[in-house]
Amino acid sequence: MVLEVALIDVAPGQESDFATAYRSAVKELIGVEGCRSVRMTQGIETPSRFVLLVEWDSVEAHEQNFRATERFARWRAAIGPYFAGPPHVEHFTDVETE
Repeated sequence: MVLEVALIDVAPGQESDFATAYRSAVKELIGVEGCRSVRMTQGIETPSRFVLLVEWDSVEAHEQNFRATERFARWRAAIGPYFAGPPHVEHFTDVETE
């Protein structure tokens, strides 16, 4: 499993509109092959900062099954206008315990 973490800064004053757009656009992620879960969080201390957490089967599932498709274009068109700047996106794996 791979965790995609996207730090998204939204233009101040646009937080509510961004959240509404996300609720509508999340359907573009749900059901994508290799996507296990999707969660968006909003900052308490910095309400214009959001963190998108998506569990994928692999980095390839994210990139090939979503980023390289029309679904991503629709997703970005819906939420992108609210960005204060480009999101910072990284992938993570769990640290194994004994």
